Amino acid sequence: LEKKYNKVRDFCKKHKTRIHYVVYGILITAYLAVVIAACSFNFQRALPLVIITILAIFFICWDSLIAKYEDRIAAFYSPGERYLEKQWFWLKWVLCAALIITIICWLIFDTAKQGSRQLISFGGLVIYVLLLFIFSKYPTKVAWRPVFSGIGMQFILGLLILRTKVGFDVFNWLGIQMQTFLEYSDIGAKFVFSEKYTDHFFAFKVLPIVVFFSTVMSMLYHVGFMQWLAGKVGWIMQIFMGTTPVESLVAAGNIFVGQTESPLLVRPYLPYITKSELHAVMTAGFSTIAGSVLGAYISFGVSASHLLTASVMSAPAALATSKLFWPETEKPTVTLRSGLQMAKGESKNLLEAASQGASASILLVANIAVNLIAFLALLAFLDSALSWVGNLFDYPQLNFENICAYVFMPLSFMMGVDWEDSFIVGGLLGYKTFFNEFVAYERLSKLIHNREKGGSTYINGVKQYMSVRSEVIATYALCGFANFGSLGLVVGGLTSIAPSKKKEIAGGAFRAMIAGTVACFMTACVAGMLTVPGLEVPCHILLGNAFNSTDFPANSTELVECCQQLFTSVNHSQEVFPGGNYSLSPWKGCCQILDKPAFYC
Repeated sequence: LEKKYNKVRDFCKKHKTRIHYVVYGILITAYLAVVIAACSFNFQRALPLVIITILAIFFICWDSLIAKYEDRIAAFYSPGERYLEKQWFWLKWVLCAALIITIICWLIFDTAKQGSRQLISFGGLVIYVLLLFIFSKYPTKVAWRPVFSGIGMQFILGLLILRTKVGFDVFNWLGIQMQTFLEYSDIGAKFVFSEKYTDHFFAFKVLPIVVFFSTVMSMLYHVGFMQWLAGKVGWIMQIFMGTTPVESLVAAGNIFVGQTESPLLVRPYLPYITKSELHAVMTAGFSTIAGSVLGAYISFGVSASHLLTASVMSAPAALATSKLFWPETEKPTVTLRSGLQMAKGESKNLLEAASQGASASILLVANIAVNLIAFLALLAFLDSALSWVGNLFDYPQLNFENICAYVFMPLSFMMGVDWEDSFIVGGLLGYKTFFNEFVAYERLSKLIHNREKGGSTYINGVKQYMSVRSEVIATYALCGFANFGSLGLVVGGLTSIAPSKKKEIAGGAFRAMIAGTVACFMTACVAGMLTVPGLEVPCHILLGNAFNSTDFPANSTELVECCQQLFTSVNHSQEVFPGGNYSLSPWKGCCQILDKPAFYC
């Protein structure tokens, strides 16, 4: 038996590669058979599986070709590259002129179709770029390629996601899948905290999502998927923006992981990067949020698709603002040709990776919980103290939110927020900057729920909810870790990874926080330029609120649209609206607004 066993083992060792190919071939054939069978039963239901399969096949073939024929491909394209380098002097001016003409034409046609509100967002974007240039570390050394290409990538991504039906449907689908996926954390929360776990919503509903997502990210990191995905996104940004491999990879990594985890992807290279690259690494951390807390914000009721879009769009914006605020003045030592090897996970197997991910989230969950307890208590004390001071001058409404609202109101208006909502968004930006984005998103979720419920817009002179457009812009503006609490976290985290860069990290962290904040604001400007929201409030609530008050309401686009829907539904003998029976006041009001004949009404 031992001889036979040794003979079989030697055979397997000798033909190891062929056996692997055979096993892989059988598994791939079985998988394709399952996909074909699923398509034959119901193609619509199997469509996501087909798309994932096609993408997987494409990238496997792409990676295989690059690994095997990289030198040949480079040699094939080298004549074209040399020709472009020779003609680049005049070609860049032609491209710039074409870009400017395209933007002007688009703005003219879009303004004619959608109205002038998009122009405010565009103006805000221009002002933010000018402010960064004025306060740049080395204004005369700015390389404009990363700046314009970064903003261009933002705009293209936004255009695909927010203005095309395919892009919107894809990200909307991803958002729904993300919400469905995160709901599986409820099973663990229910088992540990019993059936009534939702009674303590934040502690037992939101925080378990952070644990669950951290576990999944750790598993994906172990199998190498996260490194592969970050590498692909980083490579795209490097090609288009001309940024170095280290900063591109970290910016891409920050879409998926936190500001202290993404630098670990390039840990061996951190001691050798330039000051500008280090600034870009920190800016990328400040301008995006981690996947683990993304799930928590979705659970608050903030739009999942907009949060995902903001995370993706802020990555190129981070590199653009960083290269404008701290231009490169040194020669980078880590280049593409020197080869960039990403760090791998330390876990031995998938179960250990899952366990490590769950254990690592303990610190994150505790950090979120204690910070919220401390910050909200401090905020209540500040509001009480400011109200007392305000009482001395007959202004008891004075509080921290009001002060922040006045400070940040011009900035929020520049993004394209409606003027009447800019005061509220200014307050949210203050919470995000001086406390953290958790507090800001929690406040934003309350405003969203108030709008969805309907009701009076103002109570005692205080606005209860914002327009959908303002909510969308606020979602993008708040989507980043740029706050004073994260400042210490970044300095401490990066110093522990690269002790030799301690002085440079401490010296550039504050500038990086400002650049990260502006990157989020620029993303919000692009969203403001491209967002076309539908009706703010359901028609049956809008009509009821509008015509049941003593004063006749002013004509608005939303009101006219609802009245038109009301008459159309009657003409076609359809159910009027969900919610059903109406009093005479909405009908009479709509007759006056649409100027319908008395008999018809």
